Amino acid sequence: MPTIEADDGCRLNVEVEGRDRGPTIMLSNSLGTTMAMWEPQMAALTGLFRVIRYDRRGHGKSDVTPAPYSIERLGHDALAILDGLKIERVHWCGLSIGGMVGQWLAANAPERFDRVVLANSSSYFPDQTNWDKRIEVIRQSGLAPIANSVIASWFTRGFREREPDTIKRVREMLISTPVEGYIGASEAIAGMDNREFLPRIKSPTLVIAGRHDPSTPLAMNEFIRSQIPGASLTLLESSHMSNIEQAHDFTEAVTDFLTQH
Repeated sequence: MPTIEADDGCRLNVEVEGRDRGPTIMLSNSLGTTMAMWEPQMAALTGLFRVIRYDRRGHGKSDVTPAPYSIERLGHDALAILDGLKIERVHWCGLSIGGMVGQWLAANAPERFDRVVLANSSSYFPDQTNWDKRIEVIRQSGLAPIANSVIASWFTRGFREREPDTIKRVREMLISTPVEGYIGASEAIAGMDNREFLPRIKSPTLVIAGRHDPSTPLAMNEFIRSQIPGASLTLLESSHMSNIEQAHDFTEAVTDFLTQH
């Protein structure tokens, strides 16, 4: 499990698994999670690919740098990881903020990316009020006060009732996120406007949306699909964390897309 330094000295926690040679996929998690959120996909992906997972700055075992962050800053972190591993080109799969970073990367470093999966994401939030309110609560009281509402937006009620152990693990992941890291990434999301980048993306792109996702609703994902030339969209019966709530269907959609000729 290497530690790779970004250009500003931030040490990023990275894990590489799966095939030694052949195609590589890089996974980028949502806000308030670690690389562990991809566990439901790992058995399938490591059988087909070399898999790179990492903790975003301010999350997991990576360094916590002062807020605010930006989507561009987080994009440069991903490129630093590829450079550190001496890997020229990868597939990308990012969920939520991971998809937002993926949009920036595919438009601004197209030579590094083959196929791109953008899951449960957005390119722009016209109203930052909710983000500003959330950040203020976290500054005052930490992550615990918002945990229940975040979990309710991440998973449907039915899934929360059926899978209490999964919900407990994800909630613990969320509330253990360093406050400064969560705020920094939240400010990156609030200040993001990727709309101009979308038409510049030339990589084959799959957009994945959750039918019941209140955080990045279907319309936001439809907009991304409509602006990227040739992009396709898969709709899953999930809320925001589609890779966990509909793990089998999510994994199948990603592997089918990445292996098609």
